[in-house]
Amino acid sequence: MKILALDLGRQWVGTALSDSLGILAKPYKTVSFEQLDLFLKQLFDQETISKIVIGYPKTLKGTESQQTLEVIKVKEKLEELFPEKKWILWDERLSSKRAEVLKKAKTKEEKIHSHSVAAAFILESYLTYMQNEQTVC
Repeated sequence: MKILALDLGRQWVGTALSDSLGILAKPYKTVSFEQLDLFLKQLFDQETISKIVIGYPKTLKGTESQQTLEVIKVKEKLEELFPEKKWILWDERLSSKRAEVLKKAKTKEEKIHSHSVAAAFILESYLTYMQNEQTVC
């Protein structure tokens, strides 16, 4: 089963998918926030996805901001819409900065795509954590 990551923004949502073994994270698509529910329904019909990792935007001090609270509300709404899926909040601090450093967006299309690159960094962090957990056990 694959794992999906979401980098939630007010206007755009970056997505990334793992491979079926849960080893690799790859940017997938960036969708408008308004289309997220429809996009997820279609994606869940096409792909076997067990977990969805949502970027959890804590402040650099580790506290919650207004954006953090908004992400929690969206997660709760998505859990109601898709209760059969496992929803996980995952620390996303600096994922957008890493995506920006990787490739500076010069066009609107590149800026929009950078959200999916940030989602891939979030997913990569989660997959690394899960692989380390399996090694320890």
